[in-house]
Amino acid sequence: MLGSNSSSVARPQGEPAVDDPLVPAPVGALRSHWRAVDAWLARPRTARRVVVWLSLYLALVANWPLWIELARIGGAPSVYLPSIASMLLLTVCGTVALLSFTAWSRWMKPVWFGVVVLAAVVQHYMLSYRVVMDPSMLANAMQTDANEVRDLMSWRLLLNVILVAALPGWALWCLRLAPQRLVSQAWRNGVLLLAVALLAAGGAMAMNRQLAPLMRNNANLRYMMNPLASLYSAGSVTFGPVFKHNRRLIPMSGGAALGASYAGQAKPPLFVLVVGETARSDHFGLNGYARDTTPQLAARKVLSWRDVHSCGTNTLASVPCMFSPLGKQAFEGRKDDYENLMDVLQASGLAVFWLDNQAGGCKGVCDRIPHASAFDPLDVGVKSALCDGDECLDDVMLKGLDQRLAALPAERRAKGVVLVMHQMGSHGPSYFKRSSPDSKRFLPECRSNALAECSHSELLNGYDNSIAYTDRFLGKTIDWLQGQSAAFDPALLYLSDHGESLGEYGLFLHGVPYSFAPEVQKHVPMVAWFGEGMTARRQLSASCMSAGLDTPLTHDNLYHTVLGLMDVKTPTYLPALDALASCRGRDAMATSSRAAVGPSGRTPG
Repeated sequence: MLGSNSSSVARPQGEPAVDDPLVPAPVGALRSHWRAVDAWLARPRTARRVVVWLSLYLALVANWPLWIELARIGGAPSVYLPSIASMLLLTVCGTVALLSFTAWSRWMKPVWFGVVVLAAVVQHYMLSYRVVMDPSMLANAMQTDANEVRDLMSWRLLLNVILVAALPGWALWCLRLAPQRLVSQAWRNGVLLLAVALLAAGGAMAMNRQLAPLMRNNANLRYMMNPLASLYSAGSVTFGPVFKHNRRLIPMSGGAALGASYAGQAKPPLFVLVVGETARSDHFGLNGYARDTTPQLAARKVLSWRDVHSCGTNTLASVPCMFSPLGKQAFEGRKDDYENLMDVLQASGLAVFWLDNQAGGCKGVCDRIPHASAFDPLDVGVKSALCDGDECLDDVMLKGLDQRLAALPAERRAKGVVLVMHQMGSHGPSYFKRSSPDSKRFLPECRSNALAECSHSELLNGYDNSIAYTDRFLGKTIDWLQGQSAAFDPALLYLSDHGESLGEYGLFLHGVPYSFAPEVQKHVPMVAWFGEGMTARRQLSASCMSAGLDTPLTHDNLYHTVLGLMDVKTPTYLPALDALASCRGRDAMATSSRAAVGPSGRTPG
């Protein structure tokens, strides 16, 4: 019989007491702590308190790319520690302010857990590829097809998500939310929002002397605040179009007509424009790269411009811009849509066709002209040899090309043909998939989509193999064009949409906002080949063109250069932006002939 001061502790039936001699002391202590944590989580909490805790957790655990970047910029701890403290305050306040709109006692746990998972995924890609989640990057990611998504998946991603999301996921599952009336929750949430807004404003004003130059000189930092940046970018991409006025399609093809070179022509022109993908100018052997990545192009004596810059740093931004008549600045500031180069060429009477080897398509450029996917339909044998699922090597675009050409309207084909081929090129991170086994010259190559798992030399090998494969593909395309010389005057122009980071400054892939993107994401290759028929037809001076290969050019020049080469007359054509204007015509040919003969009347040499 127990005395009056005896006590007992209730426990589940069949569970031994903590001090049971049959239970080892560490196990008993662990059970005791577990029950204490479970009891603590079981206490009812307001949704606002959960939001504050969650914001603090995310700021500390899911913002390592931001803290690392601040440490890199600051150099010394005395410089970067105050910066980290300032950005921590702003990140916590911003996240609390955002999540205060979800601070309700019912149905919010899945939303909060979704935010945690999003933050974990974004941090993984920021750490792995040094990208920032600005609206342009998120829009590009939202257009990623299933094959590209598969390339970006890895066990490292799963592990990183678990490390960040497991603890808050378990806590959200266990905790109880205190019920409150709707009106009470609403005004309290408003007070929380106002409080953190005032705290953030006060902190920003107090630290303005340090924060202002930091943010002005490092604009990328604002897109590294996780999950604020990704949520802001998602909202901008998703809801931004809703609040914008309906875009009109502004015609630009009025007055388009074929020039004098088409009158009584013996053969029509056949022009192939290859839109490259993720190719860097400094990795082309033609442009001085130490490795001979372009032997096929060199053997065909092409022209390679060495100072060409892109309109954007991702396909979604660059491809529509490079075909636009507006130029980069006006294109980015436009309020309406405009017809593009393909519309003008079609309006002139030429046969035009867009062939795509990217599931993401032409980004609207080919919507109003004939177009097709290179991998649909495909012969079973070709598909097994060149494709992995719905993703194919670029050689697939050369299969059945004669039949595609013959299927174009005869009356248009008799005037001339413009064929655009949109490459898969060097699209990362799975560079090893962008070249065939028989074309891999640089080994060992990185065989993983988690680039951090590979050495820098393996990464370069995989990327350079993809460039070498593009070289071989372009060589085959030129050979096909030469085979058409009996019926056409052929020419080819290759221009990449953007470049790629391969670890420089700790960056990988592409898509960094243009204003502070590294040079390697903007410096792109541009290559041209002209058959004898096209050279004579347009009176192109080879020596003049060779002398201008170091002339600075941009994507803005493409529209006008193609119109000039194809002799299409239109009010939107600007000769000053035509890269070949000064090397075309009788005067250029005469100058070239005089230079070849020399002042003494004899051929030099």
